[in-house]
Amino acid sequence: MTRFSGNLDGKNVDIKKQILALCLSDDWSIAELSKELRCSIPTITKVVGELIDEKLLEDMGKLGTSGGRRPSIYGLNPHAGYLAGVDVGRKMVSVAITDFKGKLVYFQEDLPFVLENNEASFTQLCNLVKDQIRKSGVDYAEIITCGVNLSGRVNSGSGYSLTYMVGEYKPLTEMLEAQLGMHVTIENDSRAMTYAEYLTSCNNGEKNMIFVNVSWGLGMGMILDGKLYFGRSGFSGELGHTPVLNNDVICKCGKVGCLETGASASAMHRILTEKMREGRNSLLMEKVKKGQDFTIEDIVAAARNEDVLVIETIEEVGRTLGKAIAGLINLFNPELVIIGGRLSETRDYLMLPIKSSINKHSLNFVNQDTTFRFSKLGNKAGALGACLLSRSKLIGII
Repeated sequence: MTRFSGNLDGKNVDIKKQILALCLSDDWSIAELSKELRCSIPTITKVVGELIDEKLLEDMGKLGTSGGRRPSIYGLNPHAGYLAGVDVGRKMVSVAITDFKGKLVYFQEDLPFVLENNEASFTQLCNLVKDQIRKSGVDYAEIITCGVNLSGRVNSGSGYSLTYMVGEYKPLTEMLEAQLGMHVTIENDSRAMTYAEYLTSCNNGEKNMIFVNVSWGLGMGMILDGKLYFGRSGFSGELGHTPVLNNDVICKCGKVGCLETGASASAMHRILTEKMREGRNSLLMEKVKKGQDFTIEDIVAAARNEDVLVIETIEEVGRTLGKAIAGLINLFNPELVIIGGRLSETRDYLMLPIKSSINKHSLNFVNQDTTFRFSKLGNKAGALGACLLSRSKLIGII
């Protein structure tokens, strides 16, 4: 494994970045790159040679054809370095490590951790990440970058999180780099999940995609014209804080009537608790009677056990969410809408009311070209997306 040098040298830097961007999801021949980038074959040959010298690309061998001379194809060099990804939730952390090509070599999910705005919690997080890297069997020195996902407002360009701040007001990336001893990027969790889904599971040439992350909160990521959309300050995708509900419920952001208060796992928790206090029965009552709180995982398990109250509440949340997605479809006319996040594990209990609501509230001639499906990566999406985004930022193609 060669230590990443990060040196995109020479006058053809822009072409190098374009080639690397194309190779994120596929391998290419010289002729294909020449046609795609509208550059001469000699220029592409020279630039590909430089990228091979810089250990970023490798010759993948001859492309099988039905006849004639077989061209060589080129792809990312998996040995350019390892990537680490950390997906930080409210009460747990998932860690992934991939090679430079994006192949997952280590994944550990749902490690216990409570995210708090203090130095003790921050130190615990850093120690957890270092411990997981050591347990992975990957040489710590070969980790060339680490991506860290957080919920809420994250400006990955400046390195600040406006949701998670520790001690002195300085970039979180700077603090993480000092603790971890490597290049670090931070990102919004929904956006990282979106990027992972786009690079690994969009196989039909989709260029406009919306990813909806239905977890404790409600987030969104967007691929517009083939590019991950960040917004002016990196705060795009705050779907959950769209003030569209007349429920008088105060959101965690401090405002009233945010979509998240009616279309998220936290909304389900509140609604279920209220209904059980009114005398409705549920499998979740066992925990409530013992004075224990119930989690997203408990809600999913209850739905799988055909808990009528839980299924009824999921349908209520699905209808509310579907109405909001209908508005997004009318605005962006995407080819694909992916539903992910922890609550998506309730599957058709959630998807059917979403689709019904979309059919009711969106324009028929707009939504007929949109495909809906669940995340293919599931709980791996966040940590894997952190790896892949940190790679793209490291080499300067995002």
